Amino acid sequence: MTATVDRPRQRPLHPVNAFFVSATVTLFLGALLSDLAYATSYQVQWTNFASWLIAAGLLFGGITLVFALVGLRHADRRGGRYLLYGFILLATWVLGFINALIHAKDVWAVMPEGLILSAIVLLLACVAAWMGLSNLRMGVAT
Repeated sequence: MTATVDRPRQRPLHPVNAFFVSATVTLFLGALLSDLAYATSYQVQWTNFASWLIAAGLLFGGITLVFALVGLRHADRRGGRYLLYGFILLATWVLGFINALIHAKDVWAVMPEGLILSAIVLLLACVAAWMGLSNLRMGVAT
């Protein structure tokens, strides 16, 4: 006799969504590295790089957020975790937008707020990517 256990089936992210969430992390990482380069060298071009990378990260993050909203609509049993994933993506996007506004100021006024916000946004993007890309089964023994 064999016993079967009904486990909630957890669908992974769509490959396009996985691409966009990964690209968001990469772009915000580039922005943080550009801010660090500016903080050590005071070359104005590094803040320009950071501004463009933040703008691209916001674009890709916005697309990822749309995917998360669509996925939330189709979420069955994993609604709570998927809701948290969407909330973290929204927080990433909002703080990234604030970071873009800070980077739009005069180049001398960007530091240290721009560097701190870039680190926070990258951390949130990494958490969102981990939540979206992991196949952890919450509450189910494997």
